[in-house]
Amino acid sequence: MRKVILAFLLGILLVVGKAPGPVNASSVPEAVLQAEVTHNEVTFNFPETATFQLSIDHPVDITSIALEYGNKQETCGEVVARAFPQFTPGRQVDAEWTWEMLQSGSLPPGAQIWWRWRITDANGKETLTDTKTATWLDDRHNWKTIQSGDFLRLHYYKGDQAFINTLSQAAADGLKFNETQSGLKADSPIDLYIFANTNDMKDAILYEPSWTGGQAFPEQDIVIIGISPDELDWGTDAIVHELTHVLVGHLTFSCLGDVPTWLNEGLAVYSEGQLDQSSQQQLHEAISDNTLLSVRSLSGGFSEVSDRAYRSYSQSYSLVKYLIENFGQVKMTTLLVSLRDGLTIDEALEQTYGFDVDGLEDGWRQAIGAEPRAVSAQPTLQPSPTFVPTIIPISGNSGMVVLQATPTAIPTSSSGGQPTESAATQRINPPLSLTLILLGMCCIFIILIGMVILGFIVRRQNYQGGDNVK
Repeated sequence: MRKVILAFLLGILLVVGKAPGPVNASSVPEAVLQAEVTHNEVTFNFPETATFQLSIDHPVDITSIALEYGNKQETCGEVVARAFPQFTPGRQVDAEWTWEMLQSGSLPPGAQIWWRWRITDANGKETLTDTKTATWLDDRHNWKTIQSGDFLRLHYYKGDQAFINTLSQAAADGLKFNETQSGLKADSPIDLYIFANTNDMKDAILYEPSWTGGQAFPEQDIVIIGISPDELDWGTDAIVHELTHVLVGHLTFSCLGDVPTWLNEGLAVYSEGQLDQSSQQQLHEAISDNTLLSVRSLSGGFSEVSDRAYRSYSQSYSLVKYLIENFGQVKMTTLLVSLRDGLTIDEALEQTYGFDVDGLEDGWRQAIGAEPRAVSAQPTLQPSPTFVPTIIPISGNSGMVVLQATPTAIPTSSSGGQPTESAATQRINPPLSLTLILLGMCCIFIILIGMVILGFIVRRQNYQGGDNVK
């Protein structure tokens, strides 16, 4: 009995000895503690820069920080740009990186920028912050938004209700006309940003032709346009024109094919209705003077010379009008789908209508009463479109790499450099200081050789002079 009591008391003591005491935070393993993001924002200096800022507290020293970012758009595959900001390693870290639009080419107003931070600590553990988004837009204007149907959002900051209602109705009518006449149908919401005039619009984007009054960005479902109240008639047509570009872009989006400019612009002008009197007169003069541009020359980018550009638009309208009104809307849709599926314009026309580009030009010229196409033994030169300058993300001193490249790579820029060539064509030039040093060394070497030669000559002359004295 006595042994039993002793064993019982010993068991109680052991249990009491193992009882948990107060928990000390310092005794918790570091892996259990979580990183705390105290600041994660982007600041815009529109339209030139977007600056990303991060402040984070981490239980373990941070050794690497990468910013992953981009903008929401339709692409052939996932595209992620990555930048590596400079920072001081430690447990409490502040990091900052600036996207320079002046180097990359700016995003359209209204584009959705996204970003996240990838943090690596001294133990090799990665922490990925939540993905955040922000709208790339000029906050100098007091933007207002109205919804028009299921597929239109109009954003504006100047003009009364009657003004915006007129533009909204024109946009809705344009969508209906495109669906019934050209087979182009909206399948996602489109944002229209209405600037008070073309100067305001041009201030909002860095690169555009000097004569541009509006621009469409099909990959982002965005249209920007400058319309003042006294330009309402022009504005209603221009909205329909740019909306058509978005619809064409949606239907034909592909990494396989391409839509010739005459077809894309021709559909946009056709959706506006009849040509205005000035454009019609210009087309008639080109027909009578036999100065029509070849259809193949209209497949690339239009000239930035305004007069030639307007003639290109009028002629493209006439070509599309000829195709739709002579062969029907269904075949036009079939043509666009064929281009999306990777056929060339010659192949798509042949498959849909039974003639190629030259055959189209021959039939069209005959229909409008123009002179027959001039046939040359030499191939027709194809002009190249004028693209907005961009920089493809590359690895190196710029501090960026592309995680996955696609034909529509997101433009990026470094925090303080000049535009860079692509990795395939990049040339490495020596620094100016190194060039000067090498040049100076060459000069010294030449001088030394000259001094040696001169010394040899003087010595030889002295030697000969000594012989003469004898």
